[in-house]
Amino acid sequence: MSNYKKGTNCLHAGYVPESGEPRNIPIVQSTTFRYGTSEAMGALFDLEAEGYFYTRLQNPTSDRVAAKICALEGGAAAMLTSSGQAANFFAIFNICSAGDHVVASAAIYGGTFNLFSVTMRRMGIQFTFVDPNCSEEELNAAFQPNTKAMFGETIANPALTVLDIEKFARAAHAHGVPLIVDNTFPTPINCRPFQWGADIVTHSTTKYMDGHANQVGGAIVDSGSFDWTKYPDKYPGLCTPDDSYHGVTYTERFGLGGAFITKATVQLMRDFGSTPAPMNAYFLNVGLETLHLRMPQHCANALAVAKFLKGHDKVAWVTCPSLEGDKNYDLAQKYMPNGTCGVVTFGVKGGRKAAETFMAGLKLASIATHVADAKTCVLHPASSTHRQMSDAELEAAGVSPDLVRLSVGIEDPADIIADLTQALENV
Repeated sequence: MSNYKKGTNCLHAGYVPESGEPRNIPIVQSTTFRYGTSEAMGALFDLEAEGYFYTRLQNPTSDRVAAKICALEGGAAAMLTSSGQAANFFAIFNICSAGDHVVASAAIYGGTFNLFSVTMRRMGIQFTFVDPNCSEEELNAAFQPNTKAMFGETIANPALTVLDIEKFARAAHAHGVPLIVDNTFPTPINCRPFQWGADIVTHSTTKYMDGHANQVGGAIVDSGSFDWTKYPDKYPGLCTPDDSYHGVTYTERFGLGGAFITKATVQLMRDFGSTPAPMNAYFLNVGLETLHLRMPQHCANALAVAKFLKGHDKVAWVTCPSLEGDKNYDLAQKYMPNGTCGVVTFGVKGGRKAAETFMAGLKLASIATHVADAKTCVLHPASSTHRQMSDAELEAAGVSPDLVRLSVGIEDPADIIADLTQALENV
């Protein structure tokens, strides 16, 4: 499948039916799996044989969909999780513990910021947040002797800041740590971070990958390129025997291409149980089959909307990385020349009150705590997804009080623009 184009892999990667088998990925809706002997079951628990014994850890439906996402990203191994939040938590916690430190871009989703700055801090993991547009000298200065990872979003939600992946990768690798990139907004259709030096990619599959607001889910993909064995003292969980799993050393047993995902599965999924339902994985796969068709339409519609908003006298400012003249335009052209995503942010003249009036007047677009699906929706992040952040944290994340996040769907662009026009008339 690796030789096929991305559009073909959207349909066929991860599952090739044999003669007489279902053409679609089967839904294995079962908690458990039967074996003939205790010895056969024991080999699974010792990680000496491949197979399934309990869906909290792994399920055939989920694994086949994870394999498709892995192929789309060009990775070595992948797993599904119950949400994008779970994916980001697992990706960090798999290599970090109390007393460790992570460098992260400040321009990230509010829920992820809270996960890092509040919840994981309570677990003893410290985070330093840096301006994604800072100099390389400033970026390198953020590292500490106990830094274990670096994190950023390809396109920040909702600031739409484009991450300079190569710059972040250089800094991460100079300090002997992996770069973890949340690639939710562009998807692998528009950007494959591994090609630019990233080591691990995460996704909220709830968004464009599903595309229809049918399921909540996440994914982690490992490139297999980061050599954990060069830093055994820094990553003992991967490079030394795991007493909780019969003394297995993951890098020795599964190699660089399988160690990270295997450990995340048999340790974290075992203990936290953030597994997706098989039915959710099935719905995700249905969405993936049209991802390569939907993303260009999202991008084209968003660009048309951005051009309309930029010329409207009631709009104070517009951010769209694909819009020529945008502050992120050059980086977007470098990393995503065929399009970025369908999200546009803008400010309505008159501030927060004007933004609320505008949103209340929309008829086609829905006010929803969601983004990146087939239908156009809109949100005011400062009073919803990012309301837990202080004014200073909002500024660092690129979220102004008047920011409206418009997730442009795949409706006819003329209808979307007509809806925006009539709503703006009421402001």
